[in-house]
Amino acid sequence: MKDQLKKFIVDTAFVPADKVQDDTLIFVEGIFDSMGFLSLINFIEDNFKIKAQDSELLEGNFESVNAIARFISSKLN
Repeated sequence: MKDQLKKFIVDTAFVPADKVQDDTLIFVEGIFDSMGFLSLINFIEDNFKIKAQDSELLEGNFESVNAIARFISSKLN
């Protein structure tokens, strides 16, 4: 799951793969902005077949690959 997320982030933001680690803060580091966030939500919903509720669209759930993976896992369980 984390590899899929990293690949998406790298491909979407056009950043080198070594710039995106599991704990990289993707918004603080300027890798993603609000448009990147929308793309990320669509990617997660399409690829993992989950639906993010408005109340779950918090930066803490999507700030890093680790946080995103935790969010997805919680939705799948």
